[in-house]
Amino acid sequence: MNDEDRAPTERPWIALELEDDFDEELENEIDDGRIPPELRELLSRHKKSTLDRGLYFRELLRLQAELVKLQDWVQHKGLKMVVLFEGRDSAGKGGVIKRITQRVNPRTCRVVALPAPSDREKTQWYFQRYVPHLPAAGEMVLFDRSWYNRAGVERVMGFADEQQVEDFFRDVPEFERMLVRSGIILVKYWFSITDEEQQFRFLMRIHDPIKQWKLSPMDLQSRVRWEQYTKAKEDMFARTNIPEAPWTIVEGNDKKRARLNCIAHLLSAVPYEEVPHDPVLLPNRVFDPHYERATLPRELYVPERY
Repeated sequence: MNDEDRAPTERPWIALELEDDFDEELENEIDDGRIPPELRELLSRHKKSTLDRGLYFRELLRLQAELVKLQDWVQHKGLKMVVLFEGRDSAGKGGVIKRITQRVNPRTCRVVALPAPSDREKTQWYFQRYVPHLPAAGEMVLFDRSWYNRAGVERVMGFADEQQVEDFFRDVPEFERMLVRSGIILVKYWFSITDEEQQFRFLMRIHDPIKQWKLSPMDLQSRVRWEQYTKAKEDMFARTNIPEAPWTIVEGNDKKRARLNCIAHLLSAVPYEEVPHDPVLLPNRVFDPHYERATLPRELYVPERY
């Protein structure tokens, strides 16, 4: 019997496995698309992505397969990679990070998202709390916000005075040159969105109980201080866009295009090759004819509600 003759419930197991893999991204897509009733009228005036949905999924899965090859290459060559994700609040950093890490090995590709500094950390050298998270050979570290907090939220909100900000701008180029000289591949992304797009995304978070945790008091202040953040960003670019570690801007209004464009650019940052692997053979299970599997009580199992 060939595949065409199978009943719908008898599809090849490999097809079912691939479909289950695809469903993980589909869940994220459905989550992105849930619109609270309060915003449906606003959505009708909101510009949607013009990227074909099928093309988006095909390209995303293709790029994620390449990320696995990149990770293999980083491990094989003992490279060290740091990727910084900065940008406007709600600009899509988290969505891109989620797609980058979705199918790679979390043991050697990890995300660092540090909370506000403790009272003790505030007395340390500014870069000190970031240094322990830098990669060893064969590792990739993604910073969901980084030491550039000082040039952005800390400066705008008054958590750092002008002298501290000036010291940061003097020190950060040399700090990053030191990282690069030590062998770290440093990639810096800034996610940019328009005023109108940020307003729409914040309203989505306000009216969606599942997303309200994403909205902090600092986020709300970023709406009030939009122009101050713009000036801080422009100053940051002017003073920290160095040849050894340049900034790359990701246009974030269209989430799908931003994800694909950012991942494609990240893959171009390292001239990687496919690492040869020995074929993997599944060994036969050893059967003990005298072993009898015990029957466990039903109360140990999760109730089957679905």
